[in-house]
Amino acid sequence: MEASEPETCDQTAAPSLKGSRRLIVLGMLGRMPIAGVIWQVLHYLEGFRRLGFDVYYVEDTEAWPYNPDHNTVTEDCTYALDTIGTVMDSFGFSNRWAFRAVSRKRAWFGLSDSRVRRLFETADVLVNLTASTVLLDEHLRVPVRIYLETDPVLPQIEIAKGNSSYIDMLGAHTHHVSYGENLGATDCAVPVQRFHYFPTRQPVVLDWWKSSKLPIGTPTQRARFTTIANWRQSGKDFEWNGETYTWSKHHEFLKLIDLPQSAPAHMELALALKTGKATQDRSWSGLGGEETEAVRRLTMHGWKVINAMSFSTNLFSYRDYIQGSSGEFTVAKDQNVRLLSGWFSDRSACYLAAGRPVITQDTGFGKTIPTGAGIFSFSAMEDVVAALETILADYEKHSRAAREIAEEYFKSAKVLAKLVDDIGL
Repeated sequence: MEASEPETCDQTAAPSLKGSRRLIVLGMLGRMPIAGVIWQVLHYLEGFRRLGFDVYYVEDTEAWPYNPDHNTVTEDCTYALDTIGTVMDSFGFSNRWAFRAVSRKRAWFGLSDSRVRRLFETADVLVNLTASTVLLDEHLRVPVRIYLETDPVLPQIEIAKGNSSYIDMLGAHTHHVSYGENLGATDCAVPVQRFHYFPTRQPVVLDWWKSSKLPIGTPTQRARFTTIANWRQSGKDFEWNGETYTWSKHHEFLKLIDLPQSAPAHMELALALKTGKATQDRSWSGLGGEETEAVRRLTMHGWKVINAMSFSTNLFSYRDYIQGSSGEFTVAKDQNVRLLSGWFSDRSACYLAAGRPVITQDTGFGKTIPTGAGIFSFSAMEDVVAALETILADYEKHSRAAREIAEEYFKSAKVLAKLVDDIGL
């Protein structure tokens, strides 16, 4: 992660709600040191700080970190530590973070071993962001332990199947919240057993994303709708009630592979492919045969495909890419679509905060977030084309609507104040 000038924090964004109660965010910033993950962590850290909490970041996932420079998981945590240190220093969290290495005899970095022990003994709240950490005895010293699930469906299925590891993992928490805002609704087919889930969504620190420029195309250069995504992911498909539900988004993109031929805009995918390394430009390096074929096939059907790793190792390059887009077109996981979990992407929330309209696959989120201006949900290709035409007919209107939705539904002060209230802190 390249060092950058520290961001200015808007200290007047929200009044203090809880004085100086101590709160720990458990995360996976070092384990996966790419911009989308880092922004997600920062929104929670800063959002809770602006509510008046005494906030710390701790990483204790018992997993080796990923090094994007070498495109590999490694026992060497140097890249992870450099990234965490730079990010925390830049955003005002110096001396408020700790990382435990899997190797090196599970040594702590950042805060010392004794300070970490003291932190867990004195903290009031622990937020297990992305549920990335299996809680250990020292974590259980914190009285309020929040399981914060950003990827619903699979955990609920595993619990319904009686998977003891999932049951024990969730059972170590005192409260459970989920981005699946439709869980438990009559039209949601996700089984909800054993645990009650409070609905939540991604908090966004809006002043970090506001953009004064409208990137709409000229008559000679069409608008450009983009997204940032992994292409193929494996290992989390499941069977339920005699049907198979998939995890990887590439299945959904391929259903719409002919979209660029009908779309009144350039359609661009910034993809992180498993064998593609980070590069300074947006070209590909070291792709395997299957991924080379995927890029070739997408390009042949009119998509522009670029290397997401060319900007995803730098927070501000990632943000520039979103702010430089006309809007986002993206899909959701089959699991969320067919079972109607109500999930909505944290990356899409950032597009909205930048004033960039979003067109995304319907997961049932329209019951809690308004659609039709700024956000459009779709079930078929013709819905996408109609949404693009509507946006481009009055881009400034839909850009304003996108930002207004972010302010009303994703502003960190509102999202986290509701979470605090739901939990009863």
